[in-house]
Amino acid sequence: MLPLKYLAKLVILSLLILGLPSIGSGQLRVAKVFQDHMVLQRNQPINVWGSSSKRKRISITFNGRTYTTRPDKQGNWSYTLPAMEAGGPHLMRISSRKEAVMVSDILIGDLWICSGQSNMEWTVANSNDAVAEIAAANDDQIRHFKIPHSWASTPQDTLAGGEWAVVSKETVGNFTAVGYYFARELRKHVDVPIGLINTSWGGSRVEPWMHPQALGDYTLPNLDSLQQVAKEKNEKKLKELKTKHGELGEKDKGVEMGWHTQDCNDSQWVKLELPGLWEDSGYEGVDGILWFRKTVELSEEEAAAGIELGLGKIDDSDWTYVNGQEIGSNVGAYAKDRVYKVGAENLKAGANLIAVRVEDTGGGGGIYGADELLYLKTVKGVRSLVGSWSMNIGEATFNAGAGFQVNHTPTILYNIMIHPLLKLPIKGALWYQGESNANQTGAYVYREQFANMIKDWRQRWKVGDFPFLYVQLANFMQPVQEPMPSNWALLRESQSATLELPNTAQAVIIDIGEADDIHPRNKQDVGLRLSLAARRLAYGEKEIVYSGPVFREMKRDGQSIVLSFEHIGEGLVAKDKYGYLKGFTIAGSDQKFVWAKAQIRGSQIVVWSDKVKDPKAVRYAWANNPDDANLYNKEGLPATPFRTDTWPE
Repeated sequence: MLPLKYLAKLVILSLLILGLPSIGSGQLRVAKVFQDHMVLQRNQPINVWGSSSKRKRISITFNGRTYTTRPDKQGNWSYTLPAMEAGGPHLMRISSRKEAVMVSDILIGDLWICSGQSNMEWTVANSNDAVAEIAAANDDQIRHFKIPHSWASTPQDTLAGGEWAVVSKETVGNFTAVGYYFARELRKHVDVPIGLINTSWGGSRVEPWMHPQALGDYTLPNLDSLQQVAKEKNEKKLKELKTKHGELGEKDKGVEMGWHTQDCNDSQWVKLELPGLWEDSGYEGVDGILWFRKTVELSEEEAAAGIELGLGKIDDSDWTYVNGQEIGSNVGAYAKDRVYKVGAENLKAGANLIAVRVEDTGGGGGIYGADELLYLKTVKGVRSLVGSWSMNIGEATFNAGAGFQVNHTPTILYNIMIHPLLKLPIKGALWYQGESNANQTGAYVYREQFANMIKDWRQRWKVGDFPFLYVQLANFMQPVQEPMPSNWALLRESQSATLELPNTAQAVIIDIGEADDIHPRNKQDVGLRLSLAARRLAYGEKEIVYSGPVFREMKRDGQSIVLSFEHIGEGLVAKDKYGYLKGFTIAGSDQKFVWAKAQIRGSQIVVWSDKVKDPKAVRYAWANNPDDANLYNKEGLPATPFRTDTWPE
């Protein structure tokens, strides 16, 4: 329930709007980020800008004052309003002669950019405790603006789209989970509105988010050539698909044609092996709706008792049928395990048809995941559904980047998903990206790329060295039995190296990842740890402990190595029932690392191994998934992975 004072202001604003001419298809335009429910940055001059086809005077009325400007010869106009204190809601009226644009319910507070790849884009609805979290969402002082996936070959002045949303039970499920939980934590300590601009793209590398000058000597691709190659590849793929599947309709008619029923003859359908994304089976670049069918035999006893159907993960959405009846669906839940209960009323003894309608809106598509997630469970046991399924295409499209990876191509995301925002003053930035750069050639050079991107963004935003807070890669993949090189560990090191830049901090999350999922569901702790850094760097809480232990220096002590740390807070602790430290390895001059013993001694840690008599180097949490690493400070923040050596990986 909104406060009466707040409701009264909105009523007044609404009455004012009703008395104004509508915009329709007028010639006056305002930057797309200026929409109802927006958040403007407090205590910074406020830029307002847009365009007009007529060089008439433009008036901007905001917070009790009116300002005027005129478009330049190209039709672009802008005006810088004075800095203002936090507050609202406010109404902004931008007018020129008979035209007027009204932006209502504007709050002045702190604006944070949320960028990166899928773990930043990951929504509240797909995170831990989603039902409870959504039901509890009621802070209308948190606002979210989602920029759609878009790319351009040159810097653009205008966003491709997007809209502001106020936190509510109806909207928060689509918010960036990391950004939302960050803002929610901040609001407990900072009583100002928080705006989140979500400009992220799953699977993106760092290079697409960089201005050409930040890339240095990097050779930019010829986008015209790439697009021509993509066009030719798409035409060839379309021809191949028509040969296999006939004419492809613009709208799926699968249900209308009975593809979900046993009356459909699928003998001419293509056979695909599941689980697996269809891109890996010859359908690269194909988005749209594909149907999968499989027949299973049930005894009278099994049919009468009902079954459990496991379909693994489905990217993005599914509508699942058994014997022509829909038994469940999930929309936009590309990382959710599908498990459906099927009652006896939908089953029969003998042949039973499973039909799955799968919709993919971009990127990988299909029924995928671990083999054991694709199963049929009856009263007589579990049967695997891994293997050949019949497939047909209900609707096919090709995304603009088919033939080259848009979100891997340098500069083209920066050009339209960052550049149009540069006139908008901000409080700081949140960044969660790196997985796509964690390969053999990219993990080490990332430290230079990432630092260059941060410095370039700061220079172009012209609001100083704003706080830049980022998330270090989580633990992922299966743990190893013996120490070995790790590209993910190397990329984490590159991320830590960026702390040399002023006003930066990282949230270490090697303790909350998931071995079999690159998208950890625990986004609450990610947001919390980022908020601790923000409270220190952006809001000046000097006494707050915002980081776990960070390696500072090592000293040799006989057959042991003694390590010293910063950010130890109230002291070092081992999260272990018996107090044992884990996750340390040690090596001599042969550079062969073995598991080590480690012990906390006051504010230092002593590391040794009976197998290494002349130790030269120590590593901690140096693995893709350092699942046993358990060094923390007493404030509960995990230590940053590190190595004391600079040996080649």
